[in-house]
Amino acid sequence: MEFIVYTDIIEILAFFFSVVGAVLIGYGGITAAYKVFLREVFKRPFGYNLIRREFTSKIVFGLEFFIASDVLTTLIAPTREEILLLAVVVIIRTVLGYFLARETEEYQLEP
Repeated sequence: MEFIVYTDIIEILAFFFSVVGAVLIGYGGITAAYKVFLREVFKRPFGYNLIRREFTSKIVFGLEFFIASDVLTTLIAPTREEILLLAVVVIIRTVLGYFLARETEEYQLEP
């Protein structure tokens, strides 16, 4: 009985982390699109580098939540195949996050 309760809690936490990751990425995309719209239509002083930097940071942060969700999901019933799949997913997301973070550091903020 206790095992079922723990797996339910882990599944809820994994789902929660997935939702948080998706919300962060969605929020970053909507905010970036809104700022691009304001810049193009109303000539607001938003620089593309700043918009890109903020959006990329939201993507990287969202990916970290997805990784946490995958780790929790694998804890429920870890088979060799699931652990290998998790390792591949974590490596891909980590490499993607690293290069996105590095890209944001390279952008110089426009005056």
